[in-house]
Amino acid sequence: MRGGSGVWGAVRPHAVRLVAAGLAGAAAELCGLGLIASAAWLIARASQGPELAVLAVAIAAVRGFALAKGSLRYVERLAGHDGALRALAELRGRVFDALAAAGPGARRVRDGEVLTRMVSDVDAVQDLLLRCVLPVAASVVCGAAGVAVCALVDVRSAVVLAGGLLVAGVVVPAAASVAGGRAAARMARGRGVLAVRALDVLEGARDLAVFGAEGRLAERAREAARELERAERSAVRVSAAVAAAGFVVQGVAVAAVLWAGLRAGVDEVGAAVLALTALVAVESVLPLAGAAQRLREVLPAVRRVGAVLAAPPVRGPACPVVVPRGPLEVELLGVRVCYGEGVALDGVDLRVERGRRVAVVGASGAGKSTLLAAVAGEVPVGSGAVVLGGRELGRYAPEDVRGAVRGLAQDAHVFGASVRANLLLARPDAGEAELWAAAERARFAEVVRELPQGWDTVVGAGGRGLSGGQRQRLLLARALLADPPVLVLDEPAEGLDPGMADAVVRELLEAPGGGTLLLVTHRLAALGAADEVVVLDRGRVVQRGRHEELVGVPGAYRDLWEAEVLAGRAVPC
Repeated sequence: MRGGSGVWGAVRPHAVRLVAAGLAGAAAELCGLGLIASAAWLIARASQGPELAVLAVAIAAVRGFALAKGSLRYVERLAGHDGALRALAELRGRVFDALAAAGPGARRVRDGEVLTRMVSDVDAVQDLLLRCVLPVAASVVCGAAGVAVCALVDVRSAVVLAGGLLVAGVVVPAAASVAGGRAAARMARGRGVLAVRALDVLEGARDLAVFGAEGRLAERAREAARELERAERSAVRVSAAVAAAGFVVQGVAVAAVLWAGLRAGVDEVGAAVLALTALVAVESVLPLAGAAQRLREVLPAVRRVGAVLAAPPVRGPACPVVVPRGPLEVELLGVRVCYGEGVALDGVDLRVERGRRVAVVGASGAGKSTLLAAVAGEVPVGSGAVVLGGRELGRYAPEDVRGAVRGLAQDAHVFGASVRANLLLARPDAGEAELWAAAERARFAEVVRELPQGWDTVVGAGGRGLSGGQRQRLLLARALLADPPVLVLDEPAEGLDPGMADAVVRELLEAPGGGTLLLVTHRLAALGAADEVVVLDRGRVVQRGRHEELVGVPGAYRDLWEAEVLAGRAVPC
């Protein structure tokens, strides 16, 4: 299995617990078989009225098997779930690291697909361990023991039982696997589609409402949910049919074993032992049908997890150079970036001297966000080069680039944790004074003071509990707290009212911190504080200069400025 070694690598450290669980489960099944066989012999023999001494061993055996079975079952559950949950915790961390380390040239997956990989696909590994692998050992051991017990009473009955076990443990699971394969594929596909469409509706709610498309997208999500429900109903019908087939096989096997024993002339005590032993032995292998059906459902998920772990991470240079300290010069030399057949950046040449404050503007789709992503090394450059601190990005280790070029992206995430924890992601060693300083610059300090528990107030994933503007200011405070050598900010004032947005942008340009600043914004009123304004149009740099110079000459920038003045978002110069 491709990537299976990666999944096994997370499971291997906890194999001892899983093996212990398998041995405990097999021993518990053996005790259950021994309990039924000894109890059957005890009851049948007691009906003949023998002396109590004749029954003493059987009585002790029944008590011992009963106590041991319960204890071993507890050990199995404890060790199995402990091992599986530990393996899942490690595996989830490895999947997260693999997704985070995927190179810019790797195929990008949508948030819903990432969520599926991180949650349901990784959880499928737990089912593989607990519901597919462990039951096999217990079933094989108990079935073999049942045949051995029956052979002590009558060999022909044991042969009949072996045939029944073969049907219940091989034929029925094979049929369940074939019948459940299609439903399993539909369920896996349905979960992925539903995750993508649901997240599209939740995360894009504001934009969808603006364009009046929320109803259409919500209906698509509901249709995905209905399709998943149909697939799950189909799987349930298969499970019910498999369970019914298992019970039929069990009944027929017990009847056949008993008939064979009576034909061989066993007495009533032997007949009771044969019937109840066969009942328990066949019952022990019935879970194999469910395990086979579940195996067809989880294997695709395990393969997807393995593929994520097997994907090659970003490979840095053999001998990376050290990123210089302090503000860094940024230079793009003929940079071209394409998404599919579309061109996002088309031969961009741009030099930003160390410590300069540069604003990047342009219409939607002009390539502004892609330019920032190229500087941060987050998108593959088709041609040209990105130079950081006098050396191409490829000369540095990828993690060093991520540490040197940081900031606020449009897809920045707020985690379900305290406000303090969300900010400390940028700099875990930051003190209280540094947190307040970053919050003041982002105009977030006033929000913190109004929160019920201040810094320790817990917000929901994605910023639930905060308004759009408060969420944006939290993310901006986190970017400012990092204070990297190159600070990149993509629409840092998005969601703020016009007056506050201009004030925030102006303050960022006047006092960006200790690094070089590249700021993308659609608000032009505060750009007089920028050292330079770069105008992009269709992936090309069409104008450069100071704000006062650009508004004075015909061109794309003056068109944007006049549109902002007409909309009442700026005051004419």
